[in-house]
Amino acid sequence: MKRSQLVLMLVFLVLTGTIYLTLSSNKKEYSKTIKEEQSVIYVPVRTVKNQLKKRTLVSYGQITPNSEITISFEVQGKLEQGTTRMKPGTNFKKGQVLYRVNNEEAFYALNARKSSLSKIILNALPDIELDYPTESTKWLQFIENLSPSKMMPKLPEFKNNKERMFMTSRNLIMEYYNLKSQESRMAKYIYIAPFSGTIIATYAEPGSISNPGGQIAKIAKTGDFEVKVPISISDLDTYKNKSVASFQNASGQTIADGKIRRISNVINQQTQSADVYYSIKPRSGQKIYNGMFVNVTINKEVTKKTMTLPRASVKDNKVQTLKNNVLKNINVLISGTKPDSVFVTGLTNGQHILLEQVDEVDNGVKYEGITR
Repeated sequence: MKRSQLVLMLVFLVLTGTIYLTLSSNKKEYSKTIKEEQSVIYVPVRTVKNQLKKRTLVSYGQITPNSEITISFEVQGKLEQGTTRMKPGTNFKKGQVLYRVNNEEAFYALNARKSSLSKIILNALPDIELDYPTESTKWLQFIENLSPSKMMPKLPEFKNNKERMFMTSRNLIMEYYNLKSQESRMAKYIYIAPFSGTIIATYAEPGSISNPGGQIAKIAKTGDFEVKVPISISDLDTYKNKSVASFQNASGQTIADGKIRRISNVINQQTQSADVYYSIKPRSGQKIYNGMFVNVTINKEVTKKTMTLPRASVKDNKVQTLKNNVLKNINVLISGTKPDSVFVTGLTNGQHILLEQVDEVDNGVKYEGITR
């Protein structure tokens, strides 16, 4: 190969390598720029500026039954239907038989023991007629009353301690009280409604085997509801002094009234609030339901430092703050509401609050705020 050709080839290789390196460097910088741009997410925020506002005290709560019972049996056996089909939403009346457990085996065992007690007395009758001739009639009458379809009769009174000791030696007294215990247990094979109410949930169907302590159903008393309301410590005395309150539905319509039943002595460490329990009675023409959410208002205005935020920024009494490109959840207390916004307390001036919460926060992403 000629010398001139070698020179040309070397020049070509140098130029090609230079161009390749330049393009590679530009590509890396371009990729890095794209990556950096993709790692930043812009979120709408609002800077906290607490303002003194005169507001009617408003909180919120959920209606729950004052009496709620989980049905279970102390005995084992086949579960049977009562006087009504037990399904969620079914209403029942006080004194109505809700469930039974098949007691056929226990019934036969009880009557077998009654027969055994009768035999003990019959075997003792010759000695009774000999030693206590005036007392034999009462024991014969007692045997006649030991009927399978009747409750246990009252044990006859003993004439004296000698008669008592004689019957004790024949195991009569022990057998009698064993029978009374077994008879008392028979009442546990039936569940009678302790109040008028409704069925919330069922956990077992007729035909299944009921085990002692196993949950069968959950029932709640109707017409007797209460509302648990979280109240900030700063407002607690005001609510105490104004013990009555009104309740509004989601549309802002007043549907019920109530008064304080009790106040918890335990403070929620996160929200610094105490639970206040109100009775609730619907107003004429209105209805309230178990599980319904309501706003609670007392007729008194107070001056509070509050911040107005859109409803989307508050979830489960929490807001998201943006600080140093990092999102963090903090607790707040709702002191009032409007159709499209809420009034909250517990924020510090200068904090940046997201106007729409991010459901899944990525710790590897930087968040930039856009003030609105």
